[in-house]
Amino acid sequence: MQSLRIVPSEFPPPSKSDVSTLSKFGVHDTFRHGLSSESHGSARHPLENRLARWEETQTNLKLTFERRIYGLHAPMRRMMEKKIVSNLHRFSGMPNSNLGLEILSGKDETLDMDDYLNTPEMSTQMVDFHTFMEAKMGIKL
Repeated sequence: MQSLRIVPSEFPPPSKSDVSTLSKFGVHDTFRHGLSSESHGSARHPLENRLARWEETQTNLKLTFERRIYGLHAPMRRMMEKKIVSNLHRFSGMPNSNLGLEILSGKDETLDMDDYLNTPEMSTQMVDFHTFMEAKMGIKL
């Protein structure tokens, strides 16, 4: 059954190494497997874990709602469209906006830092199309 979680959990999902070192009581077995990574001070704040998985959780929630309302074909179609649109790229010398993926993801309605700080005019690697194609084809004038 799909989760209807709106906010990601504050604890990260256990990794395979954590699961294999647990005793039968669900606690890290220090005598057999040594000190865990959490005891070395690398534990993360719960809010940091939530922020890292925020977008993934929201996407899963939307897909679950679509599946329950419209059936299984709706989220499958949306994921297929996103995959097709994300594979479309321009030449590497030209800026790539990928507007179709932004529309399908719903990011066209928001204003993020990338929208005004990551503009092609501010890039230091601006190459015009003709120079790029000449270098790619090996044409020297």
